[in-house]
Amino acid sequence: MSGFKKIVLWIFLLTGLVRSQFILIPMDLSQNDHLKAYGVAYWILTQGINVEWLLNYRGGSFLFTDTPLFREECQLRGVTFELKNGAQVNQIYAEIEENNMERVLLEKAPKIAIYTPPTTQPWDDAVTLAMNYAEIKYDKVYDREVLDGKLAEYDWLHLHHEDFTGQYGKFWASFHNQPWYIKQQLEAEKLARELGFNKVSKEKAAVAIEIRRYVMKGGFLFAMCSATDALDIALAAQNTDICDAVFDGDGIDPDYQKKLDFSQTFAFQNFKLITDPAIYEFSDIDVPPSNMPRLRDPETDYFTLFEFSAKYDPVPTMLTQNHVNVIKGFMGQTTMFREEKIKPNVTIMGKIEGTNEVKYIHGNLGKGTFTFYGGHDPEDYTHRVGDPPTDLSLHKNSPGYRLILNNVLFPAAKKKKLKT
Repeated sequence: MSGFKKIVLWIFLLTGLVRSQFILIPMDLSQNDHLKAYGVAYWILTQGINVEWLLNYRGGSFLFTDTPLFREECQLRGVTFELKNGAQVNQIYAEIEENNMERVLLEKAPKIAIYTPPTTQPWDDAVTLAMNYAEIKYDKVYDREVLDGKLAEYDWLHLHHEDFTGQYGKFWASFHNQPWYIKQQLEAEKLARELGFNKVSKEKAAVAIEIRRYVMKGGFLFAMCSATDALDIALAAQNTDICDAVFDGDGIDPDYQKKLDFSQTFAFQNFKLITDPAIYEFSDIDVPPSNMPRLRDPETDYFTLFEFSAKYDPVPTMLTQNHVNVIKGFMGQTTMFREEKIKPNVTIMGKIEGTNEVKYIHGNLGKGTFTFYGGHDPEDYTHRVGDPPTDLSLHKNSPGYRLILNNVLFPAAKKKKLKT
């Protein structure tokens, strides 16, 4: 926002011309563009203005002070909004008080980092797509920045289709002769050497440990697809060798399974690794296994979001805000999580009812939190290597993408409120 516009904004706020007026961004089925609505809420925070997130009220609506500048921003982005006076807002508050709803104050726009290599990847990152579409600013970081301690500068970190085990995504069987695979391996080995490691697996393990340390100190971590289980596998295997010779030039530790340390992981325990380089799968966490995909009919594949107490469990309530509670499924290298492999202190927020297949989980680690979301792209059911990026202007009301953007705003919430 320009200096002149900021002056105009504060004149409106301080003169009392808009004292009794508010803007409500509804997030129910009346909303024209749910994804850009998150971008508006984030933008308001960047102007130094608080936003109230009305959990479970009309799909998790946003409420903030009305100014002509804010109306104009909503209109420019195609976001549906409603003007409310003080009496109407008090009625909304009364409804929230009497039902499974809650008001959460968003105070500061979180500083966001997306973990992504500087080179082009043969696949797209759903979070990057969501951030770009919603017009939310972020920085890119990768191994060098992580190991240099740069994560401390950010409130929120995202990981996506990434392999922290040093096995190059387990793509060896299908793609090891492809130029993009060869290029990625050479670049990874070069970076590892530059950072002082003799193996990519050791360098990636160091990155995983640093990410864990970031969360322990209070960071917010959000991961999707293969980053979810690959991160935990790298942490559990940091004191052993699980990489076949085709990846690192030497053999696998024959006692690797016994040496896994599940106390170091975020979400998963007691998993069995799959070390055969010809098998496109990391472990038995993923269900259905990537090497034996159980292709469902996309028209009948759905998972269900759990309902939480907004007043007593505001965090999972916040992370599951949506205009529907049954969401169409989507696949990925890690599609879903086998429930029996999830640690008991981790909160399950979404799964396929009547199965052990979990899609969406959340937990605490030290002073920070982590959220894992299975699958690669909520609006591309299979999303294969080389597929074109999803055009989110065709999916602006996507419930699956809303779960991603819930996590973007989560670090902005007033911490005292979240502890009640």
